Amino acid sequence: MEIKLSKKPKSPTIIEGFPGFGLVGTIATEFLIEHLDTEMIGKIMIEDMPAIVAIHENKVVQPLGVFYNKKYNLVILHAINSAQGMEWKMAEAIKKLAIDLEAKEIICIEGVGTAVPSDNAETQTFYFTNNKAREKVFSNMAKPLKEGIIMGVTGALLLRIEKTPLSCIFAEARTEMPDSKAAAGIIKVLDKYLELKLDPEPLMKQAEKFEEKLKTILTKSKEAEEMSDKKKLSYVG
Repeated sequence: MEIKLSKKPKSPTIIEGFPGFGLVGTIATEFLIEHLDTEMIGKIMIEDMPAIVAIHENKVVQPLGVFYNKKYNLVILHAINSAQGMEWKMAEAIKKLAIDLEAKEIICIEGVGTAVPSDNAETQTFYFTNNKAREKVFSNMAKPLKEGIIMGVTGALLLRIEKTPLSCIFAEARTEMPDSKAAAGIIKVLDKYLELKLDPEPLMKQAEKFEEKLKTILTKSKEAEEMSDKKKLSYVG
């Protein structure tokens, strides 16, 4: 595992989002990167990650890029590759980053499955935090997650993070990718919580734009992985 940073912001809030239900984490972090004044300050490299790189608009898209917004002192981790099988290593990388930067909070954003995938239904958002003071703030923005199973990188972080305040924001999402409506729900909560002054009106329209971009990147990445697996089989067989 290697964390490469060109800058080391002091005491930032770290926001992480990984592909999951509806690609909510990836779409939401993409929205933040595009709508806030951010710069790429690094990347996280893990040896077990597939050696596959996506190219979009003549630029390399880092599998796990680290972006920074100076105005709100935000460090945003933007992932386009699934962390399946690498959850503990990813959690360790984020924990190390939080310690090195003396982060004041880690915010995890995720989609959760819903039994009512209606386009007309209002998106339900939930929160969980290990900090009592932050719980009072979140209670005015989303519903508390009183019962549930949290998996993946967020689940690993909840078990590994001890001192740094950690908060999670969840949105009901359709399993078929991607769910821009659920991502917009996350953005609205983040906007209120961090006072980002984002205009909520164009959220859906912009989210759909990111949806197409991410769908193209992820489809190509999946095709590349399948081709790589076939080559491995041909070598063995």
